[in-house]
Amino acid sequence: MDCADEVTILRREIEPVVGDPGRLSFDILRGKMNVEPGDPAVSESQLIAAVARTGMRAEPWQDVKPHADTDYWTRNARTILTVSSGVFTVAGFAMHASRVGVLGALGSEGTGIGDATAPLTAIGCYVIAIVTGGWHVAPRAINALRRLRPDMNLLMAVAVIGAAAINEWFEASVVTFLFAISLALESWSVQRARRAVEALMAIAPPTARVLDANGVETEVKAADVAVGAIIRVKPGDRIPLDGTVRKGSSAVNQAPITGESVPVEKAPPADVFAGTVNGDGALEVEVTRLVGETTLAQIIRMVEEAQSRRAPSEQWVEGFARVYTPAIFAIAILVAAVPPLLAGADAGEWFYRALVLLVIGCPCALVISTPVSIVASLAAAAKAGVLVKGGTFIEAPARLRAVALDKTGTLTAGAPEVVEVMPMADHTEDELLRAMGAIEDHSDHPLARAIASYVRTRGIAFPTATEVQAVQGRGVTAVVDGKRYWLGSHKYLEELGQETPALHAQLDSMSSAGRTVVVMGTDSHVCGFITLADAVRPESAAAIRALYDAGVEMVVMLTGDNKPTADRIAAETGINEVHAELLPADKVLAVEDLVRRFEFVAMIGDGVNDAPAMG
Repeated sequence: MDCADEVTILRREIEPVVGDPGRLSFDILRGKMNVEPGDPAVSESQLIAAVARTGMRAEPWQDVKPHADTDYWTRNARTILTVSSGVFTVAGFAMHASRVGVLGALGSEGTGIGDATAPLTAIGCYVIAIVTGGWHVAPRAINALRRLRPDMNLLMAVAVIGAAAINEWFEASVVTFLFAISLALESWSVQRARRAVEALMAIAPPTARVLDANGVETEVKAADVAVGAIIRVKPGDRIPLDGTVRKGSSAVNQAPITGESVPVEKAPPADVFAGTVNGDGALEVEVTRLVGETTLAQIIRMVEEAQSRRAPSEQWVEGFARVYTPAIFAIAILVAAVPPLLAGADAGEWFYRALVLLVIGCPCALVISTPVSIVASLAAAAKAGVLVKGGTFIEAPARLRAVALDKTGTLTAGAPEVVEVMPMADHTEDELLRAMGAIEDHSDHPLARAIASYVRTRGIAFPTATEVQAVQGRGVTAVVDGKRYWLGSHKYLEELGQETPALHAQLDSMSSAGRTVVVMGTDSHVCGFITLADAVRPESAAAIRALYDAGVEMVVMLTGDNKPTADRIAAETGINEVHAELLPADKVLAVEDLVRRFEFVAMIGDGVNDAPAMG
């Protein structure tokens, strides 16, 4: 199941079997059909047989990786058949053109409709192109004909059969190939989305370290961990379940869930989320949600439920085809029957004319160009790293009145960068950076990497620090050139008792401006500090101005980061409304509020935490 068209076909066949349409639901991203229990009871064999009547195949659902046990042909059949259709179309045209010339093969040099000028070898290639390109279309067309419910598939089948019947083999094969491409592109886009969801599901580890009443640790499946259980999360591990910290402290990278640009300090009774990455401290966490109810699981569920909807133009074409195709059939039948019956005209000639009418009457260009153009737009956007969830949203920007933007990774680079270096106590800037670079070079913390990289960029060589010891949730101590230094947060400075009122006011001012402060000192004095911030992308401000120039009335930032940081980025980029410290579900509510206010709204984001709001 790769598209909404197949969902429509399945509904038509399955609903009479299950009785109540409410018992049916479809998940395109996972290729899954759900049938709720009810009356009448429906067996697996009945459902499988009903699906088979549509030309598709069904099997009982198993929670395993897609394609884990399928062969190469099953995984790549559509691609192989589409490529084959194109290759044989080109081969047939080459053979045809070798006999009558290019214009002759195209039917524009006296060959016309009905001229059997193509050699048998060319016709053979055209037939293979039609069969391979129409392999997935034919069963749907037959089902539509059997049910007397014409759709695009029947429309294309009629056009192809009619063209072949009047010897326009090249036209028949080209129409088949182009339609096969449109279906293949739609299938490929869904497959790409499926891979993204699979990667999302792999963020949270499958096992957890559960502690019993005696503190004994046992590794069990995350799905078997009950609410209220205590789990241990070691430094560097991903957190397997949502919970509340009961013991320990650490900095946790919450970017996959909340979008915050720097790790967040966690200590009792802070909340932590499945899929986030623990820092350098061990944590004991009381589980508050089962594996299927975590914030990450809810995000995945919302992504899966946000099924791609067809663009208005596609819906119009399908509705048009539903009325137009029967009308063309009826007219063609009248053309074939009325003149011979009422006027004694030659039956063969008027049957031929009816076939011509079927071919030229079917809006093949419209039917082909609409899905192809929509999917081509989706593919071009995906290549540029932009997720557009369906053709509906390709056409929507023309009517946009408001745009909601994520911050981290969208407006900003998504990683901290050094903004300011402030040496103190007669230290020079190079001395401060030399010692900081030596200490931070031992850590994988995002702030440490940013500082070490900045020192190297400045061309300042630093020695190897020794006796490096992490102070959980606070900072680190180390010896550089025989002298012991400490390095950490504003909070760590306060705990050491080396802060002055003037320094406190200065650091508070920096934090209020949305910057992260890293302070360094010795046992006797503060050596200085560095401020870091998630840097704004160079093109962000210009992009915001372009949105306003294009007629967008409101640009809003929705971010999980803290408010001072969000306000700073908004001021730098020209955004006129900010909502900070949001969880993914909060972003959904914020977008829904914008829709109520402005009706036509776009959400732009780059991370897992943005996906539900983009649905």
